[in-house]
Amino acid sequence: MAPQVLGRALVTAKWLSEAVRAGRLGPSLRILDASWYPPQERNARQEFKERHIPGASFFDIEECRDKSSPYDFMLPSESHFADYVGSLGVSNDTHVVVYDGDELGTFYAPRAWWMFRVFGHKEVSVLNGGFKNWVKEGHPVTAEASQPTPAVFKAKLNTALVKTFEEMMQNVGSLRFQVVDSRPEGRFRGTELDQGLESGHIPGAVNIPFRSFLTETGHEKSIEEIQEIFRENKVDLSKPLAATCRKGVTACHIALAAYLCGKRDVAIYDGSWSEWFHRAPPRYKVSEMKRSKA
Repeated sequence: MAPQVLGRALVTAKWLSEAVRAGRLGPSLRILDASWYPPQERNARQEFKERHIPGASFFDIEECRDKSSPYDFMLPSESHFADYVGSLGVSNDTHVVVYDGDELGTFYAPRAWWMFRVFGHKEVSVLNGGFKNWVKEGHPVTAEASQPTPAVFKAKLNTALVKTFEEMMQNVGSLRFQVVDSRPEGRFRGTELDQGLESGHIPGAVNIPFRSFLTETGHEKSIEEIQEIFRENKVDLSKPLAATCRKGVTACHIALAAYLCGKRDVAIYDGSWSEWFHRAPPRYKVSEMKRSKA
Protein backbone atom coordinates (compact mmCIF):
# COMPACT_ATOMS: atom_id res chain seq x y z
CA MET A 1 0.00 0.00 0.00
CA ALA A 2 1.23 3.49 -0.85
CA PRO A 3 2.36 5.68 2.05
CA GLN A 4 -0.26 8.09 3.38
CA VAL A 5 2.03 11.04 2.62
CA LEU A 6 4.32 10.69 -0.39
CA GLY A 7 7.06 13.20 0.32
CA ARG A 8 4.20 15.59 1.12
CA ALA A 9 3.51 16.03 -2.62
CA LEU A 10 0.47 13.78 -2.28
CA VAL A 11 -1.79 12.98 0.64
CA THR A 12 -4.49 10.34 0.65
CA ALA A 13 -8.14 10.94 1.43
CA LYS A 14 -7.73 8.63 4.44
CA TRP A 15 -4.90 10.75 5.84
CA LEU A 16 -6.79 14.01 5.29
CA SER A 17 -10.09 12.71 6.68
CA GLU A 18 -8.28 11.60 9.84
CA ALA A 19 -6.73 15.07 10.14
CA VAL A 20 -10.17 16.69 9.74
CA ARG A 21 -11.75 14.33 12.26
CA ALA A 22 -8.93 14.90 14.76
CA GLY A 23 -9.45 18.67 14.58
CA ARG A 24 -5.99 19.35 13.16
CA LEU A 25 -7.17 22.02 10.72
CA GLY A 26 -6.00 25.50 11.60
CA PRO A 27 -2.89 27.65 11.18
CA SER A 28 -0.69 24.55 10.71
CA LEU A 29 -2.97 22.77 8.18
CA ARG A 30 -5.24 24.38 5.60
CA ILE A 31 -7.32 22.79 2.83
CA LEU A 32 -7.94 24.70 -0.41
CA ASP A 33 -10.41 23.86 -3.19
CA ALA A 34 -8.72 25.02 -6.41
CA SER A 35 -11.49 23.99 -8.80
CA TRP A 36 -12.05 25.85 -12.06
CA TYR A 37 -14.35 24.98 -14.94
CA PRO A 38 -15.40 26.68 -18.19
CA PRO A 39 -18.21 29.03 -17.08
CA GLN A 40 -20.70 27.55 -19.55
CA GLU A 41 -20.17 24.08 -18.06
CA ARG A 42 -19.92 24.36 -14.27
CA ASN A 43 -19.70 27.03 -11.57
CA ALA A 44 -16.78 26.15 -9.30
CA ARG A 45 -17.51 28.71 -6.60
CA GLN A 46 -21.20 27.79 -6.43
CA GLU A 47 -20.39 24.08 -6.22
CA PHE A 48 -17.93 24.85 -3.42
CA LYS A 49 -20.64 26.73 -1.50
CA GLU A 50 -22.95 23.75 -1.82
CA ARG A 51 -20.45 21.12 -0.69
CA HIS A 52 -16.78 20.87 0.08
CA ILE A 53 -14.35 19.18 2.44
CA PRO A 54 -15.01 20.43 6.00
CA GLY A 55 -12.78 23.39 6.84
CA ALA A 56 -11.71 24.02 3.23
CA SER A 57 -11.47 27.49 1.68
CA PHE A 58 -11.94 28.35 -1.99
CA PHE A 59 -8.72 29.15 -3.87
CA ASP A 60 -9.99 31.26 -6.77
CA ILE A 61 -7.52 30.94 -9.62
CA GLU A 62 -9.37 33.77 -11.40
CA GLU A 63 -8.44 36.09 -8.53
CA CYS A 64 -4.93 34.80 -7.87
CA ARG A 65 -3.41 35.64 -11.26
CA ASP A 66 -1.92 38.48 -13.28
CA LYS A 67 -5.07 40.21 -14.49
CA SER A 68 -3.07 42.60 -16.68
CA SER A 69 -1.79 39.75 -18.88
CA PRO A 70 -3.57 38.91 -22.15
CA TYR A 71 -3.03 35.22 -21.33
CA ASP A 72 -5.07 33.11 -18.93
CA PHE A 73 -3.93 32.28 -15.41
CA MET A 74 -0.45 33.84 -15.58
CA LEU A 75 1.34 34.04 -12.24
CA PRO A 76 0.44 37.01 -10.02
CA SER A 77 3.10 39.18 -8.40
CA GLU A 78 4.75 38.09 -5.17
CA SER A 79 2.72 40.62 -3.17
CA HIS A 80 -0.57 39.64 -4.84
CA PHE A 81 0.01 35.95 -4.09
CA ALA A 82 1.14 36.67 -0.53
CA ASP A 83 -1.90 38.83 0.23
CA TYR A 84 -4.31 36.38 -1.38
CA VAL A 85 -3.15 33.20 0.38
CA GLY A 86 -2.65 35.11 3.62
CA SER A 87 -6.35 36.01 3.47
CA LEU A 88 -7.06 32.26 3.35
CA GLY A 89 -5.18 31.74 6.60
CA VAL A 90 -1.99 30.40 5.01
CA SER A 91 1.36 31.38 6.52
CA ASN A 92 4.83 30.18 5.60
CA ASP A 93 4.49 27.51 8.29
CA THR A 94 1.17 26.10 7.06
CA HIS A 95 0.89 22.68 5.44
CA VAL A 96 -1.44 23.35 2.50
CA VAL A 97 -3.52 20.58 0.89
CA VAL A 98 -5.11 21.44 -2.47
CA TYR A 99 -7.79 19.57 -4.38
CA ASP A 100 -10.36 20.15 -7.11
CA GLY A 101 -13.69 18.67 -8.13
CA ASP A 102 -12.92 17.75 -11.72
CA GLU A 103 -14.52 14.57 -13.04
CA LEU A 104 -11.04 13.23 -13.87
CA GLY A 105 -10.12 13.32 -10.19
CA THR A 106 -7.47 16.03 -10.49
CA PHE A 107 -7.10 18.86 -12.99
CA TYR A 108 -6.37 22.30 -11.50
CA ALA A 109 -4.98 21.25 -8.12
CA PRO A 110 -1.43 20.64 -9.46
CA ARG A 111 -1.42 24.22 -10.77
CA ALA A 112 -2.17 25.55 -7.27
CA TRP A 113 0.45 23.13 -5.86
CA TRP A 114 3.06 24.52 -8.27
CA MET A 115 2.06 28.13 -7.56
CA PHE A 116 2.78 27.65 -3.87
CA ARG A 117 6.12 26.05 -4.69
CA VAL A 118 7.11 28.73 -7.19
CA PHE A 119 6.52 31.35 -4.48
CA GLY A 120 8.80 29.50 -2.07
CA HIS A 121 6.33 27.39 -0.08
CA LYS A 122 7.53 23.85 0.62
CA GLU A 123 4.71 22.28 2.64
CA VAL A 124 2.07 21.84 -0.05
CA SER A 125 0.31 18.64 -1.14
CA VAL A 126 -2.28 17.51 -3.67
CA LEU A 127 -5.17 15.36 -2.45
CA ASN A 128 -4.65 12.12 -4.37
CA GLY A 129 -7.83 11.30 -6.30
CA GLY A 130 -9.42 14.69 -5.69
CA PHE A 131 -12.88 15.52 -4.42
CA LYS A 132 -14.49 12.92 -6.67
CA ASN A 133 -12.80 10.10 -4.78
CA TRP A 134 -13.18 11.84 -1.42
CA VAL A 135 -16.96 11.63 -1.94
CA LYS A 136 -16.80 8.14 -3.44
CA GLU A 137 -14.94 6.84 -0.38
CA GLY A 138 -17.64 8.25 1.89
CA HIS A 139 -15.68 11.01 3.61
CA PRO A 140 -17.64 13.97 5.03
CA VAL A 141 -18.70 17.03 3.06
CA THR A 142 -20.30 20.26 4.23
CA ALA A 143 -21.86 23.49 2.98
CA GLU A 144 -20.64 25.33 6.07
CA ALA A 145 -18.35 28.26 5.23
CA SER A 146 -14.97 28.30 6.95
CA GLN A 147 -13.59 31.62 8.16
CA PRO A 148 -9.86 31.16 8.69
CA THR A 149 -7.98 33.80 10.62
CA PRO A 150 -5.87 35.82 8.14
CA ALA A 151 -2.15 35.06 8.28
CA VAL A 152 1.06 36.67 7.05
CA PHE A 153 2.63 34.94 4.05
CA LYS A 154 5.94 36.09 2.60
CA ALA A 155 6.35 35.13 -1.07
CA LYS A 156 9.61 34.93 -2.97
CA LEU A 157 9.47 33.90 -6.63
CA ASN A 158 11.73 30.96 -7.46
CA THR A 159 12.64 31.80 -11.06
CA ALA A 160 14.18 28.34 -11.52
CA LEU A 161 10.66 26.85 -11.53
CA VAL A 162 9.20 29.07 -14.25
CA LYS A 163 10.17 29.64 -17.88
CA THR A 164 9.54 32.79 -19.91
CA PHE A 165 8.82 33.09 -23.62
CA GLU A 166 12.36 34.38 -24.17
CA GLU A 167 13.90 31.39 -22.41
CA MET A 168 11.77 28.99 -24.44
CA MET A 169 12.78 30.75 -27.67
CA GLN A 170 16.49 30.48 -26.78
CA ASN A 171 16.06 26.81 -25.98
CA VAL A 172 14.81 25.98 -29.47
CA GLY A 173 18.36 26.65 -30.66
CA SER A 174 20.38 25.67 -27.61
CA LEU A 175 18.38 22.64 -26.38
CA ARG A 176 19.64 23.29 -22.86
CA PHE A 177 16.57 21.67 -21.36
CA GLN A 178 14.03 19.07 -22.40
CA VAL A 179 10.45 20.20 -23.06
CA VAL A 180 7.39 18.04 -22.37
CA ASP A 181 3.95 19.10 -23.63
CA SER A 182 1.04 17.71 -21.59
CA ARG A 183 -1.81 18.35 -24.06
CA PRO A 184 -3.77 15.62 -25.88
CA GLU A 185 -1.95 14.19 -28.89
CA GLY A 186 -4.21 15.81 -31.49
CA ARG A 187 -3.58 19.29 -30.11
CA PHE A 188 0.14 18.63 -29.84
CA ARG A 189 0.32 17.43 -33.44
CA GLY A 190 -1.87 20.26 -34.67
CA THR A 191 -4.63 18.06 -36.06
CA GLU A 192 -7.39 19.49 -33.85
CA LEU A 193 -8.26 22.95 -32.57
CA ASP A 194 -7.30 23.81 -28.99
CA GLN A 195 -10.25 25.71 -27.51
CA GLY A 196 -10.69 27.58 -30.77
CA LEU A 197 -6.96 28.18 -31.20
CA GLU A 198 -4.90 26.62 -33.97
CA SER A 199 -2.73 24.01 -32.34
CA GLY A 200 0.72 22.53 -32.77
CA HIS A 201 3.82 22.49 -30.63
CA ILE A 202 7.18 24.02 -29.82
CA PRO A 203 10.03 22.53 -31.88
CA GLY A 204 11.77 19.71 -30.01
CA ALA A 205 8.97 19.16 -27.49
CA VAL A 206 7.91 15.66 -26.45
CA ASN A 207 4.22 14.86 -25.96
CA ILE A 208 3.06 13.11 -22.77
CA PRO A 209 -0.67 13.83 -22.27
CA PHE A 210 -1.23 14.58 -18.59
CA ARG A 211 -3.90 11.89 -18.29
CA SER A 212 -1.11 9.34 -18.81
CA PHE A 213 -0.17 9.81 -15.17
CA LEU A 214 -3.67 9.17 -13.80
CA THR A 215 -5.33 5.81 -13.17
CA GLU A 216 -8.87 5.10 -14.33
CA THR A 217 -10.09 6.10 -10.88
CA GLY A 218 -8.32 9.47 -11.04
CA HIS A 219 -5.44 8.73 -8.67
CA GLU A 220 -1.77 9.22 -9.49
CA LYS A 221 -0.13 6.13 -10.91
CA SER A 222 2.64 4.44 -8.94
CA ILE A 223 6.13 5.90 -8.96
CA GLU A 224 7.33 2.88 -10.97
CA GLU A 225 4.65 3.41 -13.61
CA ILE A 226 5.42 7.14 -13.82
CA GLN A 227 9.13 6.47 -14.23
CA GLU A 228 8.35 4.03 -17.04
CA ILE A 229 6.19 6.63 -18.82
CA PHE A 230 9.07 9.11 -18.79
CA ARG A 231 11.50 6.40 -19.96
CA GLU A 232 9.21 5.30 -22.81
CA ASN A 233 9.11 8.89 -24.04
CA LYS A 234 12.91 9.25 -23.72
CA VAL A 235 12.65 11.95 -21.07
CA ASP A 236 15.71 11.88 -18.81
CA LEU A 237 14.77 12.94 -15.28
CA SER A 238 18.42 13.47 -14.42
CA LYS A 239 18.56 16.40 -16.87
CA PRO A 240 16.86 19.83 -16.96
CA LEU A 241 13.17 19.71 -17.86
CA ALA A 242 10.41 22.23 -18.56
CA ALA A 243 6.71 21.51 -19.10
CA THR A 244 4.18 23.29 -21.28
CA CYS A 245 0.50 22.91 -22.25
CA ARG A 246 -2.29 25.27 -23.38
CA LYS A 247 -2.21 27.78 -20.50
CA GLY A 248 0.21 26.49 -17.87
CA VAL A 249 -2.26 24.29 -16.00
CA THR A 250 -1.94 20.64 -17.04
CA ALA A 251 1.83 21.18 -17.47
CA CYS A 252 1.88 21.17 -13.67
CA HIS A 253 0.85 17.49 -13.79
CA ILE A 254 4.23 16.83 -15.43
CA ALA A 255 5.99 18.69 -12.62
CA LEU A 256 4.02 16.75 -9.99
CA ALA A 257 4.72 13.38 -11.64
CA ALA A 258 8.44 14.15 -11.87
CA TYR A 259 8.43 15.38 -8.25
CA LEU A 260 7.05 12.03 -7.11
CA CYS A 261 10.04 10.42 -8.87
CA GLY A 262 12.42 12.65 -6.91
CA LYS A 263 12.89 15.39 -9.52
CA ARG A 264 11.83 18.60 -7.83
CA ASP A 265 13.09 21.25 -10.25
CA VAL A 266 10.77 20.94 -13.27
CA ALA A 267 9.99 24.42 -14.60
CA ILE A 268 6.62 25.45 -16.08
CA TYR A 269 6.38 27.60 -19.19
CA ASP A 270 3.71 29.87 -17.75
CA GLY A 271 2.48 31.33 -21.04
CA SER A 272 2.50 27.93 -22.75
CA TRP A 273 0.88 27.49 -26.18
CA SER A 274 -1.47 30.46 -25.64
CA GLU A 275 1.53 32.81 -25.60
CA TRP A 276 3.71 30.81 -28.00
CA PHE A 277 1.03 30.81 -30.71
CA HIS A 278 0.70 34.60 -30.58
CA ARG A 279 4.38 35.49 -30.22
CA ALA A 280 6.58 32.86 -31.85
CA PRO A 281 7.51 33.14 -35.56
CA PRO A 282 5.65 30.69 -37.86
CA ARG A 283 8.69 28.43 -38.31
CA TYR A 284 8.65 27.81 -34.55
CA LYS A 285 5.12 26.40 -34.58
CA VAL A 286 5.18 22.73 -35.58
CA SER A 287 1.83 21.51 -36.95
CA GLU A 288 0.82 18.56 -39.07
CA MET A 289 -2.23 20.51 -40.18
CA LYS A 290 -0.01 22.96 -42.01
CA ARG A 291 1.84 20.14 -43.74
CA SER A 292 -1.38 18.48 -44.81
CA LYS A 293 -2.65 21.78 -46.24
CA ALA A 294 0.57 22.39 -48.17
